[in-house]
Amino acid sequence: MQSEKGIKAKLYTKYPFSSVFIYNGSTIMHFLLGGFGIALGYSFSFWTGYTFGVLYLAFSFVEMYVIMPLTVCPNCVYYRSKNSLCISGLNILSKKIAREGDPKDFSKRARGLFCPNNLYLVSLIVPIPAMIPALVVNFSFVLLFIFLAVVGLLLFRFFIIFPKLACLHCAAKYHCPQAEAIGVRDL
Repeated sequence: MQSEKGIKAKLYTKYPFSSVFIYNGSTIMHFLLGGFGIALGYSFSFWTGYTFGVLYLAFSFVEMYVIMPLTVCPNCVYYRSKNSLCISGLNILSKKIAREGDPKDFSKRARGLFCPNNLYLVSLIVPIPAMIPALVVNFSFVLLFIFLAVVGLLLFRFFIIFPKLACLHCAAKYHCPQAEAIGVRDL
């Protein structure tokens, strides 16, 4: 994104609606396809497939749209910035359901085994290994398509959304461990 040496990427205090839509649309599609793929893949055992599919959906949506706004967002610069909109839009939800946190605690989002960052990654990755045995035992082209779509959405997130759309322009990137890991702090 850097066209000339020394030019920094523009930081957004308010992300364009199109970026927020792409981020949330791909997130929701990833979760829905993952849950449906798990349910379909294990549908030979009705309760197993649907139970694990629904549990995955519940875990993913709660992690992203409840835990993050309660634990991570209150410590983010977007929570404190007036008329701001982060890439996920969760800063707006967080202002309604959580009290302001301490900006020094923002980096804690990546500390510990069950930290919000790890739970988020689990919610994105789990459907892929969960569907592999299902593809072997209960193969269908629909399940294969769902599996490939979930893998594609994960790759899209890691190679396009995070480095080029979200983290590159994030006002919190100088304090965020995810931005550091992606390598966009100096861009």
